[in-house]
Amino acid sequence: MFLAALASLSLVLGAAGSAQAGVGLPPVVSHVPTEEKVVFITIDDGWNHDAEAARILLEKRVPVSLFLLPGATSYDTAYFTGLVEQGRATVENHTVNHPDLTTLDAAGKDAEVCGAGERLAAAFGRTPKLLRPPYGAVNDDVRLAAKACGVKALVTWTYDFTTWSGTPATPRLKAGDIVLLHFTPTLAADLQRALDAARAAGLKPAALLPHLKAAGMVP
Repeated sequence: MFLAALASLSLVLGAAGSAQAGVGLPPVVSHVPTEEKVVFITIDDGWNHDAEAARILLEKRVPVSLFLLPGATSYDTAYFTGLVEQGRATVENHTVNHPDLTTLDAAGKDAEVCGAGERLAAAFGRTPKLLRPPYGAVNDDVRLAAKACGVKALVTWTYDFTTWSGTPATPRLKAGDIVLLHFTPTLAADLQRALDAARAAGLKPAALLPHLKAAGMVP
C-alpha cells in the first residue's frame, strides 16, 4: 500500500511538474480565441515572388503575416518591402535554414531563430515578434530559445491551404482560424481560395499580432 501511494504521489508531482514546465514561455498558437468574425492569413518561406499574389494582397488590402526565410528575400527584397510599405503585411520569423528546431542544440536554435530575426530586422527595419517553427515542430526547449531571441509567440496553423501534390479540400473556416499558405507557384490561386472560404464563412482577414495582444496571448 505504501508503494502504491508513493507511486500515485509521484504521478501527481510529475503532472504538476509538466504543467509548470512551460510557465513563462511564449505560447504556441494554432487558433486565436476571439468573438470577432476574423481569420488570419499567413504565408511562409518566400522563394517564389508571385506578382499576381502580390497584386491580390495589395488591391484587396489583405492583412497578412509573412513568415520569411532571409535567404528567400535577399535576391528581391523589394518584392516584400512593397507588400509591407504599400499594403498591410508584416514580416515575421521562420528561421534561417528551415530546420526542425527540436533536433538542434541550444547554439543551433539560437543561430536559426536569433540569426533570422537579426537579418530580417536589418532588411525591413522591424524586429519580428512572432516565430513560425518549421514543420510546426516545437517543444519547451524551442520555446525557451525563441523567448531568448525576443519572440512573443510561436504561431502554427489551423488549416494549410497550400497546393502541394494536389489541391487540398477546402475546410469551413471559423472565427480565429489561422490559414497557412506558401510562396509557391500556386500561391495566387491558393490565396484566392482562402479568401473565398473566409467570405463564405462570413469572416474577414485581420492582422494577427493585434488580435494575439487583444486575446492576452502576447504582452
